[in-house]
Formats: sequence, structure tokens, C-alpha cells
Amino acid sequence: MEKRPLISIITPTYNHEKYLADCIDSVLKQSYAEWEMIVLNDGSTDRTAEIAAAYQDTDSRIKVVNQENIGIFRLSETYNKGVGMATGSYIAILEGDDCWAPQKLEMQVAEMQKDPEAVICWSMARCVNADKSVVYYSAPDMDAPDAGFYNNDPAGSIMNIFLYRNCIPALTILIRKAALLKIGGFKQVFNLPLVDLPTLYELALAGRFIFIPETLGDWRNYATQVTKTYPAVMTEGFYKMAKLFLKGHPAAASLTVDVKEIDRYYAGRMVIAFARSGRYKLIRKEYSSARKDYVKAISGYGMAEPVWKLRAVVGWIFSLFHLDVEGLSGILGKRSYTEK
Repeated sequence: MEKRPLISIITPTYNHEKYLADCIDSVLKQSYAEWEMIVLNDGSTDRTAEIAAAYQDTDSRIKVVNQENIGIFRLSETYNKGVGMATGSYIAILEGDDCWAPQKLEMQVAEMQKDPEAVICWSMARCVNADKSVVYYSAPDMDAPDAGFYNNDPAGSIMNIFLYRNCIPALTILIRKAALLKIGGFKQVFNLPLVDLPTLYELALAGRFIFIPETLGDWRNYATQVTKTYPAVMTEGFYKMAKLFLKGHPAAASLTVDVKEIDRYYAGRMVIAFARSGRYKLIRKEYSSARKDYVKAISGYGMAEPVWKLRAVVGWIFSLFHLDVEGLSGILGKRSYTEK
């Protein structure tokens, strides 16, 4: 019987004292035991380092690295530090506020061993609130019209999705380390506070993916997440990535989109991004800054997304009078992002 390969789990974390124990416990509960977990603490100012150290003391598979804070705009440095330490054949991603289902690693390794040409394996995940008492939705959508691209077969075809959005929950990704090293490790471009989509752009051209249509983890979504500070920056970065890719691959046989279509799509996404940014700032009581974002959503990008522009008008009024937008969301039966 073939020896079970080692998986190196990379866990960047910053001020995750509320969630890190849940994250690490979900790794300890894995039915697949051949793993090492590299916890990269980016200068947390809460009890994150203390919690991580306690787990390291009880399980030799857990390794903790404490570094001075360099932030999410240098996240690729943190990730690639973990890659440099990794001794496994596979790299898994699990940030400090996310968690896995117990069978996650076992199912994915089995699939990857069946197909040596596949570069990553991924699955569905649930988007939940801070205390996991509410499930907002599961991703990806199995009924989406572009679901046929989920396995990236032929290689590059999933770019028909990536040019618009990232359908892959980062916490579900298992990467063949050789493929990751071949592209030079994790990528970070256009001032994006993330590494998953830029890295997936390059891996999409490197080989097929394996999609498992089962829910294998939870990721938390709450207004005080660091990335919630930058929805417009992220959307603009995605737009620049898409334009650059189309410029470099104008005749890709597997692509069904063009530059004009991308331009129209991202005009709408920018309206939504600024409206959402305003909402997150309202939750954080950053009223003046929220108004600025709402004005950008209202006045910019032509007639794109009129419903979201109307939402932005309502948000602007709420920010002016310091009203509770989440209370209104509750009355209307809409999703709330207030942290619990």
C-alpha cells in the first residue's frame, strides 16, 4: 500500500483569539493524521500567540512562528514563509478564523492520489457568522450556469469564472506542492490584501482541478474582519487582474468573455463594493468615511446597479444621522454582519 503523504497546513493568523482554538481543534479532529500545521502569527496584539503556543506544547505536529506584524498587503511573504518551512507533498490553506469538517483532508488526498496530473483539489464550504450560529450560504453554487468549469478541464477553462469572481473557498484548497513551487509560490498583485485568487490564476493554467461537491469547512464573515475594510480596493484589483489576463491571452480557446464585457461587469461590481464598504463602516461607527463610500457608489459608474445605488442613498442617510443600519436589516429580514 502506498504511504500516506504528509500535508503541510499553512495557517496565517492575526488577532484571532476568539477563533484560533476552533480552527486548530478542527485540524486535530481530522480523520487523516499525516499532517503538520504551521501557524504564522503576524504580530497579534491579543492572546493569539498564547493560544497557539499552548497547542504547540501538546502536539508536535503544530509549529508556531511569531513574526512582527507586516499586514495583509504583504500576505504573500507570510504564506511563502510557511511554504519554505513545509515538508509535505501537499499544501493546505486554513486561516486562523476558519475551520474544517473532520473528513476534509482524507477525502481530498484520496482524490489527488487518483489523479497525479491534478494541481489542486477543492470543495464546497459554508459562509457563517462569527459564532457560526447562522449559515449565510454555501459556495460554490452547484446550479450556476458555469459550474461545468469547476474541474478546470481543460486547464485554463476555469478562467471563465475567475475573470468575474473567485468561486473557490480558500479554506478548501489542497495544492500539490510541486505545482505551487513551479509557479514560484503564492502570489499577491495590484495591492490586493489576499493571495488566493492571484495564485489560482497561475495554477489554472498549470493543470486540472478536482472539485468535491461536499461541504468540508466553514469560513467566518463579520464586519470587523480586516478584509472588510477594503471591498473597493479588492474589486478594483480583481478588475485589473482580469484586464491584464485578457491582454496576455487574447486568443485563449477556452475563454468566452471579452474586454467590453468585463468592463461592464466591473462597473457594477464597483458600485456594490462601495455600497458594502459604507455598510461595514456604519457597523464600525465610521460615519464620515461611510458617507464618502456611499457617495462614490451613488455618483460613479454611470447607471450600473441602480438598486445598489438606491441602497447607498439609504445608507448615506443612516450615516448622516448615525442610525443603526443592521437594525433595519433585521426588520427587513436581511443578512446582518454584526459580530457576535
